[in-house]
Amino acid sequence: MQNPETAFQTALPDLLARFALRKGLFRKELVEARVFDLSQFSCVLKTDKVFEPGDTLSFELEMAMPFENIEAKGLSGLITERRKYCSNFFYAVDFIGNNFQPKAEKSEQLERIREVLDRKKSLLSRREGPSQPGMRASA
Repeated sequence: MQNPETAFQTALPDLLARFALRKGLFRKELVEARVFDLSQFSCVLKTDKVFEPGDTLSFELEMAMPFENIEAKGLSGLITERRKYCSNFFYAVDFIGNNFQPKAEKSEQLERIREVLDRKKSLLSRREGPSQPGMRASA
């Protein structure tokens, strides 16, 4: 995992991870965590919940879209690294599946989410544009 101060300053747009944690014998808490990195094999989550490296996490990813959200449900991951940042933790989560890739139907949804993320990031970077000090806008 990279240095959280420089690598993960902004969360990926419109992407959340959801997982349920046991709280007592009969209660579960539904937790939503921001996703800061997503690749074919892993992701980086930020939450205030405490996990240890080696823990397994069952979760789903959901990308908010205007008409219908894109969901990748039933994912499992192995927490490989934890970094504390203020009162939260960044967790590197490697997907568990065949050859460390999610199963076929889940990987199709993940691939779709990654494609949409790439488009959203490129649109955001075009909208922001390069800022160059000393340049004046001509009126």
